[in-house]
Amino acid sequence: MTLFAEKGYRGTSVAHIEAAAGLTPGAGGLYHHFRTKEEVLAAGIERHLARLSALRDIRGVFGGLGDLRAELIVTARYTLAELDNETELLRILASEARSHPDLVEGAVHRLIDATYAEFATWLAERTGLPAERAEAVAAIGLGALVSARLLTGVLGAAPTGVDDETFVTTWVDMMTNAIGP
Repeated sequence: MTLFAEKGYRGTSVAHIEAAAGLTPGAGGLYHHFRTKEEVLAAGIERHLARLSALRDIRGVFGGLGDLRAELIVTARYTLAELDNETELLRILASEARSHPDLVEGAVHRLIDATYAEFATWLAERTGLPAERAEAVAAIGLGALVSARLLTGVLGAAPTGVDDETFVTTWVDMMTNAIGP
């Protein structure tokens, strides 16, 4: 996944993958495990998505804190940390969207759509927001967190002078305002 993130799918040869995996480069050892290079990419994406399944279970992360503001702080910090851990996956999804749309669309659906739905469900249950309003607040809230990490991790650009602590505090303020009393 590191090679795919750094060089892209097209720039990563089977020999590169074999060398990185400790196999003899160019000897075809990779084909004892995978039929194609695309299967390697799919398996790598699947491994990352399986690891991120906990991210979708937003309610399980901080259940029982009893303080909405504290729960939002934990949500923001946890989400940002997980996105930081998955910079390679984000780069791959961004770079391969055109050349492997089926693979990328499925991964994005599993990563993003499910996370948004889980967060919206939690917001509705936790705050009493109507489902449609909870979905809008979830989209705006998670959109901001994902965008912040896409800017830094994928595009290499960060909002000037905004550290994570300030970002999280401001995000929580905006979320509590959007949720209302």
